Amino acid sequence: MRAEKSTSWHIGVLGGSGLAAGIGLEEAQEIEVASPFGAPSAPVVTGRLGGVRFTFLARHGKGHAIAPGEVNYRANIDVLKRCGATDVLALSAIGSLCEAMAPGDMVLVDQFIDRTTARTGSFFGSGLVAHVSLADPTCERLRTLLGKAAGQTGARVHPSGTYVCIEGPQFSTRAESRMYQGWGGEVIGMTGMPEARLAREAELPYAMLGMVTDYDCWRVEEAGVEVSHVLAVMQANAEVARAALRELAARLPRKRTPAPADTALDHALITAPEARDSALVRKLDAVACRLFGERD
Repeated sequence: MRAEKSTSWHIGVLGGSGLAAGIGLEEAQEIEVASPFGAPSAPVVTGRLGGVRFTFLARHGKGHAIAPGEVNYRANIDVLKRCGATDVLALSAIGSLCEAMAPGDMVLVDQFIDRTTARTGSFFGSGLVAHVSLADPTCERLRTLLGKAAGQTGARVHPSGTYVCIEGPQFSTRAESRMYQGWGGEVIGMTGMPEARLAREAELPYAMLGMVTDYDCWRVEEAGVEVSHVLAVMQANAEVARAALRELAARLPRKRTPAPADTALDHALITAPEARDSALVRKLDAVACRLFGERD
């Protein structure tokens, strides 16, 4: 069995293609990293902020060329784990399903409602069955630290929020938007799932800073969501996100202590050792290396 995670922080960041640019990353390098789960969205950009290792991966590829439903979420999480990430932060544009969360606000997502239908949602499957707990899909410690950092930027930050993840690429109908409100959804997006599920399977604590770009179409007196408006608010939010990451790097405790997600697989595997698919075990050399031994 592999030793426990390092006591040093290494933050993997999933966000926009230009996020790493202009953030002040020291010793920055762009690196192609291969995954047995296919091609990740882009090369990673890795370096240091305030002495802390950060590795960035553009979720939609360079120039936002990959649609939400076509992102290889498994490869992206696998690659961050291969790079040595101890924790994952997701930065995502979201729509609001409630008056209180206005365009320009930041939301520290703590729950998800998954409405996606066409995405591969697990690293495991036939030949190696695993059931991880997802009752609390985000890491409270990381979310709290991120919230304090984001609060220093001057943005209005909401400490929690339930995120409805839709398949897309179309935005919701008004009837769907009202239905999601009835379910308790507070924000809506297209990328949070299966990203959060896969991070948990990879034993990576996960937190999401959602950046509200618009009110979803439940406001019947207004026109529906327009991409041009979303992009304009996204541009304004980008520097706020960079500032929050710089502040987070300065606020992280000197020593990283264990988090609950670090051992998410301890009681999750239910396939008997003699019945396990050896090819799938090999593919999990990064994701489940703590259980199956050191990767090369």
